[in-house]
Amino acid sequence: MKEEYSDQVEGRNSVIELLESGRDINKIFISEGERHGSISKIIAMAKERKIIINEINKSKLNQMAQTDNHQGVIAIVPPFNYCEVEDILKEAQSRKEPSFILILDGIEDPHNLGSIIRTAETAGVHGIIIPKRRSASVNATVSKVSAGAVEYMKIARVNNINETMQYLKDNGIWIYGTDMEANKQYTEEDYKGPVAIVIGSEGYGMNRLVKENCDFLIKIPMKGKITSLNASVSAGIVMYEVVKQRE
Repeated sequence: MKEEYSDQVEGRNSVIELLESGRDINKIFISEGERHGSISKIIAMAKERKIIINEINKSKLNQMAQTDNHQGVIAIVPPFNYCEVEDILKEAQSRKEPSFILILDGIEDPHNLGSIIRTAETAGVHGIIIPKRRSASVNATVSKVSAGAVEYMKIARVNNINETMQYLKDNGIWIYGTDMEANKQYTEEDYKGPVAIVIGSEGYGMNRLVKENCDFLIKIPMKGKITSLNASVSAGIVMYEVVKQRE
């Protein structure tokens, strides 16, 4: 059963992306007097889709905002629909491509989650799997940082990452975990077949059981004094190695 969370989308580009995606919008609030530039585009698009537009004063809009940069526009959307893991596999089948899945083990920073979703969408990832516990969920911040990519990305929220990994293995998918103590570099593996890439949490990496359940462990070489990368950067580096190999 799909799980839902109420939310709103803030910022001009994010709301334009939302309008272009065709996703349902309950109403749009704009700051009084804001009718120039991209706001006028938003108003025109909303009118075309017969979406209610409410003009309110800036202080009320500031009170509504969940982020620091609403840019004079907030869209109220129905709850975010998380998909099932099966839907991600079907997405790969419909594109006639080997599965390309991202598993996020405890990404708690919504900015990192938003960045990862944005990169995943551009890299052609079929879907992202996140746990219900110890993880950021899709909210206004995630949507804004993703630049609207959440509207196009299938995201499954699961009770148990390890059980999900076993389900993926049973469906012929090889699982690669990123770990700085791995023996092989990320460029030394073959990602042309069905793959799932596991990215661990910002502070602690992968959970021990998740790490043990990976088929392969890979690392990104570090040349500087700092021994770890931001989770979204790590994810982007590995995702684009998959893209490169599949070209």
